[in-house]
Amino acid sequence: MKPDHYSKIVAGIDQMVVEAGIDPTVEVDNPLDEVEAFLARFVAYPSEAARVAHVLWIGHAHLMDCWESTPRIAFLSPEPGSGKSRALEASELLVPLPVQAVNVTPAYLFRKVGSENGRPTVLYDEIDTVFGPKAKDNEEIRGLLNAGHRRSGVAGRCVVRGKQVFTEEIPAYCAVALAGLGGLPDTILSRSVIVRMRRRAPNEQVEPFRRRVHEGAGDAIRHRLEAWAIKVQPEIGDPWPEMPAGIVDRSADVWEALLAVADAAGGAWPARGRVAAVSLVAESKGSTPSLGVRLLEDLRHVFGDREHMATDDILKGLCQIDEAPWGDIRGKAIDARGLAQRLRPYGVASKQVRISAETTLKGYARADLHDAWERYLGPSHHGSETSETSETTETPAAPVSDVSDVSDAMGGEPMADEEVF
Repeated sequence: MKPDHYSKIVAGIDQMVVEAGIDPTVEVDNPLDEVEAFLARFVAYPSEAARVAHVLWIGHAHLMDCWESTPRIAFLSPEPGSGKSRALEASELLVPLPVQAVNVTPAYLFRKVGSENGRPTVLYDEIDTVFGPKAKDNEEIRGLLNAGHRRSGVAGRCVVRGKQVFTEEIPAYCAVALAGLGGLPDTILSRSVIVRMRRRAPNEQVEPFRRRVHEGAGDAIRHRLEAWAIKVQPEIGDPWPEMPAGIVDRSADVWEALLAVADAAGGAWPARGRVAAVSLVAESKGSTPSLGVRLLEDLRHVFGDREHMATDDILKGLCQIDEAPWGDIRGKAIDARGLAQRLRPYGVASKQVRISAETTLKGYARADLHDAWERYLGPSHHGSETSETSETTETPAAPVSDVSDVSDAMGGEPMADEEVF
């Protein structure tokens, strides 16, 4: 950043602050405290961890040149009226070059993200309409959101000029906030900070948000944040933040940029950021597992101490588990074909197994399921398996509304009461 450009930004801050009704004589070490106070006026967060994550995500959006990957932040809820859109509206005043995206075409989004005018911050509301029943019509947007979390991510396209066909690579890297009902595909969820919004309780009060009233205050805070980002940018990555215990692999990718912002801010933010990271990662792992993981979990319960089981006995055992979906999948119980299809992606197949000295039937062996159990459910003592929720792999588990992604990939049918994504 050139010094004269920095000076111009700083020169305009005091005027913006005065117009917003903020005392310019009060020195602010970093603007994250102001960002948090501003957001808390309008958004009822489900937890302090969610609020801290939102603040850090906004801070990271002003430092996009520093990151190898950018986490998405996803505000999700089971019902409307839970504050998801309000979180995006408040964010719009605080992030650089905001682009409100609702029902946009892929071409529009590609051009916005690849614009020479600067890297935008995409605020995508009603994302459930993209990944709902017409999800296959939006594969290009899904691809952009998936590729754009990496700094090197591009969207390759063919362009026809006259009779000639040229290829072009449109940059896809940008900060993205999402809001919607239900869930999202695992490929996006695993790259996101997930905030499970909920309707406000009677004792939870927030101020009504009116852009015409609050835009000045938001602009002033954004300008302070811009100036702060320019100041701390040379320090980012020297060193990179230390991750809390248990936050590794994909979760570490998601939180690295946010914790770097917290460390740059100093004060209480490094500790608060790490508490938020541990809390939200644990919450994402504790979500309802995908249908495939639920099947592995219930199979381990049904097998108990046995080394082999006939397929018919397995099916009966699955359907007898209380609150399990296996007795009613689209109006019928799971059958041998459905079981085989759902286990195939985990490398498990049926075979002839010896049930007794005199009986050999089609079924499954514990030895063939052991690897999948260890990888997706975690280790357990032989003979003590239960159907209680086990900790899954590092990739966050999908919510119930996402199970059709898993079932479709396995060739089965989604549950009758699920929302098809």
